[in-house]
Amino acid sequence: MNLIRLLRRFLRPYVGWIVVVVCLQLVASISGLYLPTLNARIIDDGVAVGDIGLIWRTGAIMLGASLLQLGCQAAAVYFGARAAMAFGRDVRGAIFDRVLSFSARELNSFGAPTLITRNTNDVQQVQMLVVMAATLLVAAPITMIGGVVLAVREDIGLSWLIVVAVAVLVGLIAVIVSRMGPLFRRMQENIDGVNRVLREQIMGIRVVRAFVREDYEAARFDRASVALAEVATSAGRWMAAMFPIVMGVANLSSVAVVWFGAARIVEGQLQVGQLTAYIAYLIQILMSVMMATFLFVMAPRAAVSADRIGQVLATGSSVDFDPDGVTALPEPGRVDFDRVSFTYPGADAPVLRDISFSAHPGQTTAIIGSTGAGKTTLISLVPRFFDATAGTVSVGGVPVREIAADALWRSLALVPQKAFLFSGTVASNLRYGNPDATDDELWRALEVAQAADFVADLPEGLDAPISQGGTNVSGGQRQRLSIARALVARAKILIFDDSFSALDVATDARLRGALRAETRDAAVIMVGQRIATVRDADQIVVLEHGEVVGIGTHQELLETCETYVEIVASQLSAEEAAA
Repeated sequence: MNLIRLLRRFLRPYVGWIVVVVCLQLVASISGLYLPTLNARIIDDGVAVGDIGLIWRTGAIMLGASLLQLGCQAAAVYFGARAAMAFGRDVRGAIFDRVLSFSARELNSFGAPTLITRNTNDVQQVQMLVVMAATLLVAAPITMIGGVVLAVREDIGLSWLIVVAVAVLVGLIAVIVSRMGPLFRRMQENIDGVNRVLREQIMGIRVVRAFVREDYEAARFDRASVALAEVATSAGRWMAAMFPIVMGVANLSSVAVVWFGAARIVEGQLQVGQLTAYIAYLIQILMSVMMATFLFVMAPRAAVSADRIGQVLATGSSVDFDPDGVTALPEPGRVDFDRVSFTYPGADAPVLRDISFSAHPGQTTAIIGSTGAGKTTLISLVPRFFDATAGTVSVGGVPVREIAADALWRSLALVPQKAFLFSGTVASNLRYGNPDATDDELWRALEVAQAADFVADLPEGLDAPISQGGTNVSGGQRQRLSIARALVARAKILIFDDSFSALDVATDARLRGALRAETRDAAVIMVGQRIATVRDADQIVVLEHGEVVGIGTHQELLETCETYVEIVASQLSAEEAAA
């Protein structure tokens, strides 16, 4: 999406404001254009002949025109800024909505740092261009064209100076702008790089300190920062060169007008007031060109930013939901995998091969396997973070591809492998999946999740603050709050992706016991690494290298599945395994 298309798409609702800005700028520009002519009249017809009355009358007209110009310009800036701010708000909203529709594939393709940059810095660049355009885009050409007409009317003999001055100025600006475009593109990419390094370092600060890599990370950030600074400096040099060039051309042109105009005054072809007006019009023309340079300076960077924004808006999700999909599921709480396979984009081999099993309401299905067996990928197919590349995943008796998005997600509650809490309070996090939940329901979910004790010990209780990501609570507390959040949603399908890993064995056992009583009408799908976590499940699915190598209860798998026996042997003694 280029800059013009982006502006046309998102400024369309604010055409009324744009029309008002154009009209105000038109009035302001016309008012300003007649000031030099009035000044010339004061000099030639008032001062020269001593007509005090004409001086006062013309001066009053000039004052009124100046006030009108000032008022119209202020109003134009106000309405232009409102349109620009509304434009930025709408673009940010559109990017955010599109990112929310992305599957994991698109999110991984872009990456969080660049998506943040595109929704902040890139939008800001285009928004600033809109502000400047609202302020200058109308005034500059009107002033330029009107100034040329009125200057030629004052004296056509000096018009060649205007042609030369404008041609030289435009040529120099064109050279500078052509150099700045590629630099601005590199600058935006380097901003992505700085954001990426900074985000990694903040998120991984514990790892950095644990491995005593502060110096290494400081050097890595320094490299990214220096790269950005070098490109920004190069672009800044070109930008800084513009204004001396404009002022130099304006000053030399003024000297040339005085030089050649003086001779015409001596010859009686030009009056002093006319020469003064001519210089004023020349300055207005060149200043309008200089105002246009602001747009020329910002346009290349805004165009680069618009392209980056357009890439996000033009990217569709690889997981498309049917807006007319099924909304009422005939068998709520049921999940079926029918010969499901999945291959990541660009991968040589599938991660999952020919997976088939079912999970029913009131039943706990545990998935276990070695690291890299495909457990998390398997459960990611249920909420359609990815779509299976072969076979069918069904929820409630309907293939997930045929279910409306809201209907699918309302039927699920997911506790991810890495528990994440949002900034707010304990209550706001628990109500994330059910805004209407009562305090009693929240406490009940906390009791089941074995989190009621530590929440009750907090001074504010349910209103206790939670920082971004839940960094002000421990890992185990974060996991238990995430489990409680899923329970509050009252979904028919509960998915736990290794959600008990930070819990001690006793807490794990109490939680699973309370959970079984609480989820009698729901299907529970549980990914686990510990035998103690999965051994009491109604059925255990054993994965190895992306394939199902065993399905059954703990006792059945001990007799039939060699892989499961090896997992058990690596964790439990023979007596414990048989118990």
